[in-house]
Amino acid sequence: MGVKGKLIGSVEVKCGGHLIHDLFHTNTHHIPNICRGKINHFEIHEGGSIKVGSVVSWKYNDDGKDKIAKQVIDAVDLQKKSITWKVIGGDLLDLYNSFTIISSCDKQWTTWTFVYEKKTEETPEPLVLLGFALDLTKDIEGHLLKK
Repeated sequence: MGVKGKLIGSVEVKCGGHLIHDLFHTNTHHIPNICRGKINHFEIHEGGSIKVGSVVSWKYNDDGKDKIAKQVIDAVDLQKKSITWKVIGGDLLDLYNSFTIISSCDKQWTTWTFVYEKKTEETPEPLVLLGFALDLTKDIEGHLLKK
């Protein structure tokens, strides 16, 4: 059994967290156009939209390397403006036995929570990925403020 961990990062967003949540919930397919160079492709494989049970995949550039993540949506809470994405395939599972990402938005804040189990004690904490998620949020905020 690996070492379990939880990493949380929040960033203030001037556009309002609800707009960030709405983009991830209903207009996810726009994110590759908004975040060029970071997100290369997004696809819904099952479910047709972001809802519990939907299977999605992302092709992204993390720290200069092209990566893939396949996820199933575990939970969507419209009141708390949160989405729980459980990783079921891709590069993260090379380092982690399990990896769950929770995106949540509250007024002027967007929070990313990573809950994971490392395969070995030497596996690094996913700090680079957390920085990536926070940078992604700021890119989306910049796009929304331009509208």
